[in-house]
Amino acid sequence: MKSLNDIRKVYFLGIGGIGMSAIARYCLAKGMEVYGYDRTRTVLTEALESEGMKIHYTESPELIPSGIELVIYTPAVPADHKELIYFREHRYTVIKRSEALGMLSAESKSIAIAGTHGKTTTSTLTAHVLKQGGIDISAFLGGIAVDYHSNYLTGRSEWMVLEADEYDRSFLRLSPYFAAILSMDPDHLDIYGDSNQVYEGYREFASKVRDGGYLLLKSDLIRYFSEQELADLTARGITVKTFGYSDADILIADIRVEQGKYVFDYLQSDGKSLAGVVLNLPGRHNVENATVAINIALRCGVSEENIRKALAEFRGIQRRFEKIIEAPDFVYIDDYAHHPTELKAAIDAARTLYPGKKVTGIFQPHLYTRTRDFADGFAKALNRLDEIILMDIYPARELPIEGVNSEMIFEKLKNKNKKLVSKATLMDALKEIKTDVLLTLGAGDIDTFVPKIKEKWTNGW
Repeated sequence: MKSLNDIRKVYFLGIGGIGMSAIARYCLAKGMEVYGYDRTRTVLTEALESEGMKIHYTESPELIPSGIELVIYTPAVPADHKELIYFREHRYTVIKRSEALGMLSAESKSIAIAGTHGKTTTSTLTAHVLKQGGIDISAFLGGIAVDYHSNYLTGRSEWMVLEADEYDRSFLRLSPYFAAILSMDPDHLDIYGDSNQVYEGYREFASKVRDGGYLLLKSDLIRYFSEQELADLTARGITVKTFGYSDADILIADIRVEQGKYVFDYLQSDGKSLAGVVLNLPGRHNVENATVAINIALRCGVSEENIRKALAEFRGIQRRFEKIIEAPDFVYIDDYAHHPTELKAAIDAARTLYPGKKVTGIFQPHLYTRTRDFADGFAKALNRLDEIILMDIYPARELPIEGVNSEMIFEKLKNKNKKLVSKATLMDALKEIKTDVLLTLGAGDIDTFVPKIKEKWTNGW
């Protein structure tokens, strides 16, 4: 098929997805006519329409315009979708989102950020530091960067930052020049089957790094690679480095909180160090993410001064520990956390920033399979809260699984200060809450409650 840049008229099935919309914005920036379908109108789809894209919300082949040269779809679209069936029956060129990113990756010097957790924050931080450091990169992000009001950054250089998504093994279509693996915690077991297959997927992703490229691993992940696999990478001229708190090529040291901000030292084995780096994001996990951004920026020639400035001024990403209200007597934070490790990180960050305060969390589990596979982990993470409000499972692309529901987690909670609510009863339950810090947590549609909660707490119940 043609290069993506040679397409003039493109159609997106599921255009409102965060990953899909970034590619749609790229296509629009390249002068293509962009059309698409999504099942619901959202703030994001309305933004896409205001930028010039034509979107409809009814599943109907009759609404597809003529002359479409390429169809890009997300795996979230079911196989029996009428428009997807129409495109295939009429022999349109139909590719997955991952294939489109793979094409872009092959045509640029791509920096791919992989990991069960931290992809969006790290890719956005990396793109921001490079951009502020004078490298005119493009970036495809899994969240809306507050500094740019978008999930796509347009640039004219050969460098491109991508999230390497492990879902559906999408990251195996990439051919990055630089790659980083932040974590390899088992997830998406509906796709992989077991943890060993997850690890195998990440090892295969590492093998996709181009000859002469660079691979950065969190230090505790090196144990998942055999000596032969590491030797095969170095034999192809690939530099492999590790980062972490000990026994690593890049060390993170002396993490502390000063004036409400995280500060840390970055120590590189070759002597390049940055002491007292100020990060405008909370949590040890974000210190790790920033360490990756620093390392990649240094390899790309960004100055220490620009790195420091970019990290200190970074304004964050929507739904990544996003402070909705920060008043003297009440703080409200919204976070995308949907895996036990992510929940723990968000809750611990809140406790560190607001010591001695009562912390209440509202959690909406995401997917039946993830709830089934990690119910114990979810309960353990949520027990770190002073008060727990647990919502029904958000099914996303999945059909119900018999016996799998939020009660699975609820019954495992040792904290007795807990409530089980539905979307219909959540706001009423919140009337009774007295707390210092409130967190909304989850990757489903819990974010639709954010403006409602903000309005109620601002104007009174």
